[in-house]
Amino acid sequence: MEITCATVPTPGTLGDDYALTGTNWAVALDGATANSMPTGCTHTVRWYVQQLAAHLGLQLATTTAPLPEVLRAAISGLVAVHGRTCDMTCPDSPSSTVAIARVDGDQVELLVLCDSPILVLHTNGDVQVVTDTRTSALPGYTPADLSELRNTDRGFWVASTRPESADRAVILTLPLAEVSAVAVLTDGASRLADHYGWSWEHLMKALLDLGPRAVIGLTREQEAVKSPPRGKQYDDATAIVIRLPHPA
Repeated sequence: MEITCATVPTPGTLGDDYALTGTNWAVALDGATANSMPTGCTHTVRWYVQQLAAHLGLQLATTTAPLPEVLRAAISGLVAVHGRTCDMTCPDSPSSTVAIARVDGDQVELLVLCDSPILVLHTNGDVQVVTDTRTSALPGYTPADLSELRNTDRGFWVASTRPESADRAVILTLPLAEVSAVAVLTDGASRLADHYGWSWEHLMKALLDLGPRAVIGLTREQEAVKSPPRGKQYDDATAIVIRLPHPA
């Protein structure tokens, strides 16, 4: 197994993405951009993302529990840390998307919470997109709208202060023998397909042929000349590629 990754912040910022990999797993996190709403929290989005990465890494390195249980335990552990000083009932507490891929024995396990997709290249050449589409059709996208809809079944779910959000994640398990490669992305690294006209097959091929950092560079070129239909002109971007060798 070979894992390569790149995480590149929005130009001029430190960024709120985080990439974390182990011998048989990879995690991509994308912190929600801070808005004008009160968070009830003394911590930054960047702090939350880094802490969530640490808790997830510990879980993934020490247990083979199903991925929703891994995420639930990580959020619970993090809540226990900053819940001593912060209001865990505030809907605008710092939060993050989560995308996890893990190879466990003869299976490939995938989890997506919110809008960080995973691409799967099957051995027959097909590309499958594993994604959580709940943020794509919300009734509104103002800070007040997102505050009302965040972590509700009427809106969308994201890792924040409610461990039960792990149970709302999109999960998929595939036979290892049917998978050639997996790409774990934040939405800043999927923009070429989401907004700029590429097919998912084209994006997967570029990630494998050119590598994650080069693909993010191509994304930056598109962002420089054409803003996406919704959201920021530039975005933090993380891409992790897992190649799964199979015997000839």
